[in-house]
Amino acid sequence: MTLHTDHPTPLPAVRQLRRMRVFYAAGVALWTASTAWTGWDSPGSRPMWTSLLLLAVFAGLLVMACRWLRNLENGGTDGRGDAQAYGLRRRGPALVRGEQPWEAAR
Repeated sequence: MTLHTDHPTPLPAVRQLRRMRVFYAAGVALWTASTAWTGWDSPGSRPMWTSLLLLAVFAGLLVMACRWLRNLENGGTDGRGDAQAYGLRRRGPALVRGEQPWEAAR
C-alpha cells in the first residue's frame, strides 16, 4: 500500500517559487526607490539608467515567478482545461485546433 504523501504539485518547487517571489518583490521595491531617487537627484545619469535596467530585470523575474507559481498551483494549465490551454476546441468526437472561442460552431 502506498503512502498518501504524493501531492499533485511538487511542494518543494512551490515553496521555492514563493520564496523567490518575495525576493523579487523586494528587489522591485528596492530598484523602484533607487530609480526614483537617482532620477530626482541626477536625471539621465548612468546610475539612473542602471537602476532602471535592474528594475526591469527584477520586474520581469517577478512576473515569471508569479506565472510559474500560478501554473504549478493550478495543475499546469493556468486554471483552464487542457483543450482550452492548448487552443483546442471540441467538435464532435475530435478536437479542432486554431478556431477562436467567439467563432460560431458550424
